[in-house]
Amino acid sequence: MKDKDAKALVKMFKALSHPNRLQLFVEILEQSEAAFEEGNDCFASTIMEKLNVGAPTISHHLKELVNAELISTERKGKFLTCQVNPEAMKRLRGFFAR
Repeated sequence: MKDKDAKALVKMFKALSHPNRLQLFVEILEQSEAAFEEGNDCFASTIMEKLNVGAPTISHHLKELVNAELISTERKGKFLTCQVNPEAMKRLRGFFAR
């Protein structure tokens, strides 16, 4: 494994090691897939309601997931949309496929 890949994976695993972030990431993954199939966006507000977590907490965990390059976010008006980074998923799948 290349040093660059190992560092990226460590960063991802560290971000996902927090139970709330793991739950948030899984929810974004599921919402992203469903939203993509329906031609919609995955909104942070929808996830926040479903997880019953406040905005500051979600904001903090989203920031950590973005810093680990697991997801990307984009403002659409007053809403924040979330997407799983396909390259991150490729790295994770490759690691676990070994």
